[in-house]
Amino acid sequence: MSHSFATAASPIMLPFPLQKKPRAKVPAKAEKDAPLHERLGLTPDTLEAAYKAMLYARRFQEKTASLYQQQEILGFCHLYIGQEAVAIGTKLASLPGDDFITSYRCHVLALACGLSGEEVLGELTGRTIGISKGKGGSMHMFDPDKRFWGGHGIVAAQVPIGAGLAFAAKYKGEERVCYTFIGDGAMNAGQTFETFNMAALWKLPVVFIIENNHWGMGTSVPRAAAGELYKRGEPFGIPGEKVDGMDMFAVFDAVEKASRHVREGKGPYLLEMDTYRYRGHSMSDPSKYRTREEVEGVREARDPIVRLQKYMEDNLNKSSEWFESIDEKIKKEVVRVAEVATSAPRPDACELWTDVGA
Repeated sequence: MSHSFATAASPIMLPFPLQKKPRAKVPAKAEKDAPLHERLGLTPDTLEAAYKAMLYARRFQEKTASLYQQQEILGFCHLYIGQEAVAIGTKLASLPGDDFITSYRCHVLALACGLSGEEVLGELTGRTIGISKGKGGSMHMFDPDKRFWGGHGIVAAQVPIGAGLAFAAKYKGEERVCYTFIGDGAMNAGQTFETFNMAALWKLPVVFIIENNHWGMGTSVPRAAAGELYKRGEPFGIPGEKVDGMDMFAVFDAVEKASRHVREGKGPYLLEMDTYRYRGHSMSDPSKYRTREEVEGVREARDPIVRLQKYMEDNLNKSSEWFESIDEKIKKEVVRVAEVATSAPRPDACELWTDVGA
């Protein structure tokens, strides 16, 4: 059975796999000559869906930036532009029921886990249709029904919670993995190492995914972190691997490999995704610590959407007209979602008292 997905609110097909397809069996003699997607067990339909999802995420975040500049979105807002392959590739390699938790740069992973554009943008703009009814904003989005556990504003706060989700799965005998996303800056936090220790000690089913976008706020990773981040788990016996996080295929392959390791009861796995954010740390960051040439150089050489488009042109015979048509449909859909979100009512003051424990 192939990857299948859809969203009720949107006519655009997005890659939220309801059923993961096992890798296709390619004859040994032909394997080295087979296209990469076939060797990875990905169908042409799945590639199309992954491309649409990555492009939707890009256009959605660009619209988010525009709405922030129009003051429709207030407070902090951390964009994911440039890092789309990490969220989409990871989700594509997961199984139904797996858990996802991340930091404050959470919008795209929320979409990948199945939240609608209206729910995410409604939350960003502080409206009642938001997934947290407009009370959480940019950094606090949750949907337990879709196994998406946030959206956490405190650096590294999500790391021990991710291990807790994995512990719950193991304790209950439920076969699921928790994908715990960690920013490169959070790799220097004490609770991260405490979590590694517990996860290794108890062989928890968790894949730690480090999103190394090269800049922790305004400080480059080499200035703030000694050694390779993917080796940080070695003292605890946690295997690690560095992955090209700007390549959807590389992300999918690495996450699937790590997931097999974890599902076999061998304990946690650590993946460092070498990715890059094109915008500042947040919308209030002018990003003066790096040059425009650096950003454009990465965009030209490594952009994940452009790379997947080139692969599909070469291997699936997709025309430039096809890509232009998809982009046009997605742009129209994002405009529609923005209109719905910004016209929705804001929560009443009494909403402050709902969903609050006594």
